[in-house]
Amino acid sequence: MIKRIALILLLSAGTALAQQQHVAYDGVKIDDDGNPQYSTFSICAIDPATGQSGAAVTTRVPFVGRAVPHVRAGIGAVCTQASTMVEYGPRGLDLMAKGVVPADAIKQLLADDAQRESRQLGMIDMQGRSAAHTGKQNSDWAGSKQGKNYTTQANIMVGPEVLEAVSATFEATEGTGMPLAERMILALEAGYAKGGDKRWGSLQSAAIKIADPNNPGRGNDHIALAIEVGENINPVAEMKRIYYTTGRRLGYRSFSKVEGNDVVELKQMLHALGYWRPGLATFPDPPANGNSPELQEQRRTYTRDVATFDDETIAAVDKYRTDNKLNYQGNAPGLVDDRLVDALKAAYLAKRKGGK
Repeated sequence: MIKRIALILLLSAGTALAQQQHVAYDGVKIDDDGNPQYSTFSICAIDPATGQSGAAVTTRVPFVGRAVPHVRAGIGAVCTQASTMVEYGPRGLDLMAKGVVPADAIKQLLADDAQRESRQLGMIDMQGRSAAHTGKQNSDWAGSKQGKNYTTQANIMVGPEVLEAVSATFEATEGTGMPLAERMILALEAGYAKGGDKRWGSLQSAAIKIADPNNPGRGNDHIALAIEVGENINPVAEMKRIYYTTGRRLGYRSFSKVEGNDVVELKQMLHALGYWRPGLATFPDPPANGNSPELQEQRRTYTRDVATFDDETIAAVDKYRTDNKLNYQGNAPGLVDDRLVDALKAAYLAKRKGGK
């Protein structure tokens, strides 16, 4: 009986706490009217050259991508935030689809909204017409800025420098041919670097959506890109990493022409197992140290022939992988990974131990 009473009290306390904090199961704060609180900064933008429209956002609230950014191919983009009326996303796009300009669309959406002073909206259509609304009850710093083919909006920021950085970065990439998604992510990154949302210590998230009339997307929704980082200590950086990595964009990895002692070791093992220059009776020894022109030339030759990961070595690696069933779909040519190294070392040591 005592345990049952204790359990009831515990559950009651938990329920009271949840009601007091108005927090949903996913950690998002909810106001008395059930509106999720996505106070944040975002950017809506278009690329006339590609016909793409995009919405990107980051905040110190989890799962921002579920509510704030909305895009539609050939129509434009909407971000609905602060005391977020999620329905304003699709409804705003519907209005723009009918030819209503963003400024008038916002007026129509808010006309009968008793909480309009707690809302924040940003919209842009495919003609580059943009507008934003920041209610008077939004917490400082709050505001918006419009420019060529974009609108950016924010509230509960460390200051106006956040939007200034977002705008300046987006404008700086105009006409460069850089993809719209990359321009928007870099713009958010610049705002984040200025401090962004001032609610330090809270959970953070970021999201981006890109609509493209020339890309059918999934199920013909024409969403060419959708990335959501539901929670991360640096969500914009993680969103950027995901974008670069999945798109195999320059910068997602470091690479160079490889040479060095590890390549020599690789070739030595491949030679011993009959995969690299099996006709050589013995594996070449490195040249002696010294500064004479002859020795310097010998070292250059040794580096080129023995210490460089070249096409011949790539072919040897690929054959070894094939012969030892180490090939997997998606492997790059000449892949030297943990599986290869472990298998190669085991075979090499077994051969050395056996004296063969």
